[in-house]
Amino acid sequence: MNANKPITILIADDDEEDRMLTLEALEESRLANDLRFVSDGEELMDYLYRRGQFADTSSSPRPGLILLDLNMPKKNGHEALQEIKADPSLRNIPVVVLTTSKADTDICQSYNLGANSFITKPVTFEGLVEVMKALGKYWFTVVELPPQE
Repeated sequence: MNANKPITILIADDDEEDRMLTLEALEESRLANDLRFVSDGEELMDYLYRRGQFADTSSSPRPGLILLDLNMPKKNGHEALQEIKADPSLRNIPVVVLTTSKADTDICQSYNLGANSFITKPVTFEGLVEVMKALGKYWFTVVELPPQE
């Protein structure tokens, strides 16, 4: 990974409090990188396809990693994940499902649709910081990500 160029992390979560906690946890774990937020599955797809308010690539760069909540309005996380992984131009973007669900059906469905990881959101902020540290170490130190366009 090129350490000089920050990876764009796109966080898709409809809960504003969860988005802010994730942002704070990423900052606390020194992974603030280049964070972008969308609040539902349709907005996520608009961002990825550069539609509407996301048409400008300088303000909406291609993400190197997507953190995806499952329970979102308009288009839920499973529907968005299915669309992302079905598109050859998007499928190489790693998608980490980060959700409150612990349901086996959600876990299985997420992996069947092509999720790269499934993480149940910790209930404490400290737990979320630890998860973000581990996530950052894994995705930005251990594995090789596809080059960003």
